[in-house]
Amino acid sequence: MQAGEEEFSGCSAGLSRLNRVVSAEHTIGIIAGRGIFPATFVEAARKRGVRVVMAAFKGETEPRLEQEVEVLEWFRVGQLVKMIKFFQREGVTECVMIGQISPDRLFDLRPDLRLIGILARLKERNAESLFGAVADELAKGGITVLPSTTFLEENLPGPGPVCGPGLNEAGIEDAAFGMRIAKEVSNLDIGQSVVVREGTVLAVEAFEGTNKCIRRGGELGKGKKVKLVKVAKPEQDLRFDVPVVGPHTIQACKEAGVSAVVIEARRTLVLGMEEVKSLCEEHGISLHAHESGSSEGA
Repeated sequence: MQAGEEEFSGCSAGLSRLNRVVSAEHTIGIIAGRGIFPATFVEAARKRGVRVVMAAFKGETEPRLEQEVEVLEWFRVGQLVKMIKFFQREGVTECVMIGQISPDRLFDLRPDLRLIGILARLKERNAESLFGAVADELAKGGITVLPSTTFLEENLPGPGPVCGPGLNEAGIEDAAFGMRIAKEVSNLDIGQSVVVREGTVLAVEAFEGTNKCIRRGGELGKGKKVKLVKVAKPEQDLRFDVPVVGPHTIQACKEAGVSAVVIEARRTLVLGMEEVKSLCEEHGISLHAHESGSSEGA
């Protein structure tokens, strides 16, 4: 079952109400992984006068963020009890999970006893089940996990061209095809992205991540009319694993010969927008937001 515009609009309204409640007296925690996402969130939170407390991971989180937040403590991936106690000590009652954790690190966990118990109870170990279970444990400690899109509604483009060259009619038809395939794949918890060319699926994202999927699809498509299509799950839990596109995505497309990036409108975060626009214009890459279930881009 696909999440329609009305459902997501209701969710956005809920986020807007949340943002109005946050005040200068408020503290928010960040469980921060790799990439541009944590820095983007910190900037948005600081603009609202929010005190930011960060749980960072060794070998993942950018060290420079230590200068951007009020309090930062370093952890190994898997130290759940220590992280909960850190947040409680700092008065954190709400947090977000943002940024990536290297896939190979998830297979090299040194979990504490509490996380071992969580892993033992899980029948499936995908992003939603694992992070959902961690969110449940945080809730037991008095910490609510908020949507990772909190404060970032302006980074969720509506349908139509976002930047770079516009798609022609054939391109929009291919985008709709890719969107249908990506939705089916995401519904099976395989991945959020596919690479397509003129009605043919060239690559499907799985555990390896988007950039490796882009490289594989670009090689097979030989740089001709190749599109990356990225979507949210039909019933996406906005607290984690929200699809994200940023400068590194566009750079990976340029290197792989992918000429267009198609994202699901209002459900995909675009981070580092100015750099994204610059890269798209420089390399002739289309960034287009497509409405799921629509045959047209706008």
